[in-house]
Amino acid sequence: MRETGTETGADAEPEGKRPLGVGMIGYAFMGAAHSQGWRTVGRVFELPVRPVLSAVCGRDGGAVRAAADRLGWAAAETDWRALIARDDVDLVDICTPGDSHAEIALAALEAGKHVLCEKPLANSVEEAEAMAEAAERARARGQVAMVGFNYRRVPALALARRMVAEGRLGALRHVRLTYLQDWLVDAEFPLTWRLRKDRAGSGALGDLGAHIVDLAQFLVGEPVAGVSALTETFVRERPLLEGASSGLTAAGGSRLGTVTVDDAALFTGRFPSGALASFEATRFAAGRKNALRVELNGSAGSLAFDLERMNELFFHDHTEPAASSGFRRILVTEPDHPYLEGWWPPGHGLGYEHTFVHQARDLLHAIATGGRPEPSFADGLCVQRVLAAVEESAAKNSVYTSIPA
Repeated sequence: MRETGTETGADAEPEGKRPLGVGMIGYAFMGAAHSQGWRTVGRVFELPVRPVLSAVCGRDGGAVRAAADRLGWAAAETDWRALIARDDVDLVDICTPGDSHAEIALAALEAGKHVLCEKPLANSVEEAEAMAEAAERARARGQVAMVGFNYRRVPALALARRMVAEGRLGALRHVRLTYLQDWLVDAEFPLTWRLRKDRAGSGALGDLGAHIVDLAQFLVGEPVAGVSALTETFVRERPLLEGASSGLTAAGGSRLGTVTVDDAALFTGRFPSGALASFEATRFAAGRKNALRVELNGSAGSLAFDLERMNELFFHDHTEPAASSGFRRILVTEPDHPYLEGWWPPGHGLGYEHTFVHQARDLLHAIATGGRPEPSFADGLCVQRVLAAVEESAAKNSVYTSIPA
C-alpha cells in the first residue's frame, strides 16, 4: 500500500489549508467515480479545506488493497466500522448498495463524521426518515450530510435551474424526463444485486427514476405532490450470479433465481404550482446506453437537455417574434456558466466524471462554511417518498397517490 502523496490530492492545495480526511466505503463503479472526484477537485478549484484520501473499505482484503493503490487511497479497511472509527477520517463517503446506506450513515453521523451517501438515500421511507432526522441533529453539532445526485452538477442542468429561477421560462406547465438504458435487454444477464429488492430497494425506479425525480424537483424548485404509475418486470427469472460483478457486467451460471424488482417504471406527476410531469425509467430500451433527457415547457419559453450531448442546453424564448424564434443551442462551456470557472477555455467540453468533482467541491464548501448542502438528506427523503408513492400507485392499478409534504 502506498503512502499519501500528490496522487491522492494531498499536495493539490497549499499546506496551510486544513486537511479533511475522507474515508470511502465501496470501491466498484461508484467508488471509482467518487475517487476521481476526490483526487481531482483540489487541482481544479480553490478550496477552503484540503481533502485527503485517507482510507477505502471493502470486504475482500486483497481486492480493497488493490483498489486503494489503483484509486489513490492511503490505506484499506475490511470493516466499515473500523473505517468510521479512524482518527484520520472526518468524512464518510458511502458507495455501497442501498441496503446498507442507513446503518452506515447513522453510525457515521453518531460518530461525529460528515457523510456523503450515494442515491437513492435508502431502501425505504422509514430508513430515509431516520437518516434525515439524524442528519438534522448532526447539523446542530456542525456536521454535514449530503446525497450524491451527481446530475445536478452537470453545468448545463445547473444553468437550466438558474434560468428557471430567473423566470426565463415564465410559469412552468410541463416537465418531461426520461432515463433509458439497455443493459438488461439480454434475458441471460445474471441476477446481480441491482435485481434484488432486499439489496437495491427497487429496480429501474430507484436506480434511474431516483435521478430524474430529483432533477425534476431541483429544476422546478418544488416537490412532486402526487403520482399515477405503472411498473413492470419483463424478465422474471435470471441466471444466478457466478463470481463478482463489475460495473454493469457480470457472468451467470445455469441455475435461475427470481427477479424481485421492476424493470421499467412509467408515471405522471403533479407539482403544487399546477405544472404536470411525466417520467420514464427503464433498463430495457435497446440501443440506449445512458439516455437521460429533460424538457421543460413554460409560458415564456422552453428548455431541453440530453445527457449524451451534456455540454449543450437548448432554449426557446417564446417572447421573441415567431418569424425568428425557435430552439437555439447554448454551448455550456463559458467561464461564467456553473462550475466552469476552474476548467478549460470556452468550447472545451466536460464529461460524466466531472460531475463528481463538482459534487466534492460543493460538499467541501458546505463543510467549511457550515451551510446546508444540496441535496441534503431531507431532499433524499423527499425523493424516497416519491419512489414509494410510485410503487403504491402501480400496485393499485395506477390510482393517483398523493405524497406527504
